[in-house]
Amino acid sequence: MGVLNVTPDSFSDGGRYADVDAAVAHGVEMWRDGADLVDIGGESTRPGAERVDADTECRRVVPVVRELAAVGVPMSIDTTRAAVAEAAVSAGVGTVNDVSGGLADPDMARVVADAGCPWILMHWRGHSKRMYELAQYADVVGEVRGELAERADAAIAAGVAAERVILDPGLGFAKTAEHNWLLLRHLDRLLDLGHPVLVGASRKSFLGRLLAAPDGTPRPVDEREAASLATNLYALAAGAWGVRVHEVRATVDAVRAWRAAQAGGAV
Repeated sequence: MGVLNVTPDSFSDGGRYADVDAAVAHGVEMWRDGADLVDIGGESTRPGAERVDADTECRRVVPVVRELAAVGVPMSIDTTRAAVAEAAVSAGVGTVNDVSGGLADPDMARVVADAGCPWILMHWRGHSKRMYELAQYADVVGEVRGELAERADAAIAAGVAAERVILDPGLGFAKTAEHNWLLLRHLDRLLDLGHPVLVGASRKSFLGRLLAAPDGTPRPVDEREAASLATNLYALAAGAWGVRVHEVRATVDAVRAWRAAQAGGAV
């Protein structure tokens, strides 16, 4: 799942693809490099990010979706708003990636059920401005598992087909670095809920802290790719359905080599 941020302020590549032509070119490149989905987002969800209105979000993403749909690129829309999801689906998106797990907009379930599309439900406790204060858990694995199970049940009760529900533990969203590592270590606890699991670790701050300099300075965002690859392979080996990444080609290459080693070269 290749990340395409059509925003000026995303933590990794904000501003690089805010222009429609640049965004479309990058989306096509990721698809040709092997992305199964290009995940398009028009609102940053980095810690502390300010919200934008739905009209702004639509103006950013819908033209890009239309252009990519015209050349056959499979896409997901990264949004918490039903109106944005509905517009993106009408323009050619086939999957909704909702980082609020359906909590931010009560109309999202209707939009997804009507579209009959997959719905990625991420674990979420509040918007980005409150992310750090919400990272309070007695048992992070158990609580995330329980809250995701509730979101999956609610989606199914609202008419979304059970086989179209995908879960995401929300690494970095109201989570400390320790919480993230524990969730990765215990992905099996999420997988046993019976839904596919998406993992989004690419370039996140917990990797920067792991690779920090001796003085404690986190590794810069653009120098976290090797750690991202290792974490993604770990998640896939543990049974994850997919990984959300910034560097598609490197990830696809790593997965191909890993599978070849498993199969003795017969891939």
